[in-house]
Amino acid sequence: MSHSTIDQTGAPLLQVDDLKKHFPLRGGILGGTTGYVYAVDGVSFDIRRGETLSLVGESGCGKSTVGKALLQLYPITSGQVVLGGQRIDTMSSSTLRPIRRRMQVVFQDPFSSLNPRMRVRDILAEPIRNFGLAKTKDELDAKLGKLMDTVRLPRDAIGRWPHEFSGGQRQRIGIARALAAEPDLIICDEAVSALDVSVKAQIVNLLQDLQSQLGLALLFISHDLAIVEHMTHRVAVMYLGKIVEVAPRRSLFAAPKHPYTQALLSAVPVPQPGAARDRIILKGDVPSPINPPSGCRFHTRCPYVFDRCRVDEPKLQETEAGHTAACHLHDLPPEQNPLAGAASPLH
Repeated sequence: MSHSTIDQTGAPLLQVDDLKKHFPLRGGILGGTTGYVYAVDGVSFDIRRGETLSLVGESGCGKSTVGKALLQLYPITSGQVVLGGQRIDTMSSSTLRPIRRRMQVVFQDPFSSLNPRMRVRDILAEPIRNFGLAKTKDELDAKLGKLMDTVRLPRDAIGRWPHEFSGGQRQRIGIARALAAEPDLIICDEAVSALDVSVKAQIVNLLQDLQSQLGLALLFISHDLAIVEHMTHRVAVMYLGKIVEVAPRRSLFAAPKHPYTQALLSAVPVPQPGAARDRIILKGDVPSPINPPSGCRFHTRCPYVFDRCRVDEPKLQETEAGHTAACHLHDLPPEQNPLAGAASPLH
């Protein structure tokens, strides 16, 4: 776990309020809009300086779309994104340009995210030049050397091409490129999922060290709960375009308060072979984001579903300090709530 200091004073670094991203479906003879993909459908969270928030869920739940919408790679349908007290989702591209420096990204694929026609030196120098962060060639060279040291790559490798590096080394270059802009927040979009197990651990350790050295905030988008448990402060769980649970790491892994989170945790591999595990197998497939179910979106697969779940959409509510879940079970008396005293399937 990272030992960076989370700034608990003042406003959060990033505030996301009711973020929606709906993609239009085109079809018919005239190519008109025939419907929408409700990829992200009302997501709210915040991240403090120096904090890691992990956004987790199955493939297709909308978590990567959240990351791209925050970076303004997609125009958002509605909602608000506030970075450092400034609302950024309504800014023009020219106003947004200097603010982009504060929020950088490390992409999933270290092979396609680096320009194969640029040497490492030029890849890293580009953001420094773009944002005017070095005044002289000597200052630029010093920054480039320091970046290579920071991500633990040899300085003399700066003249090489991306294809001359392994996947893990390329991801270090991707992290160095993000750091070159001197950001406050880095969005890691499945940043370790394409890497081998041993390399994953190295990159996670590197990110944690950088966080404690530089006070960075991280939005860590992942489906790998085993990695998330090692490196996050808080976890937000997404299902079909909505956040269903948000909690501090220990609280979520020890006692999840949403049936979907329980099922996700039950699928995490156990460190000790032969250890007891109650695997929760969800029935059915994830519904389509084009036509999500009414009421609670999880009700079609939930083992505890009752009538209210089919018609009434649950809101995120606090179940204990700092732990919120969107589940009608928490409105029942404790003796009728199967989640009230439930321990995690991991523990």
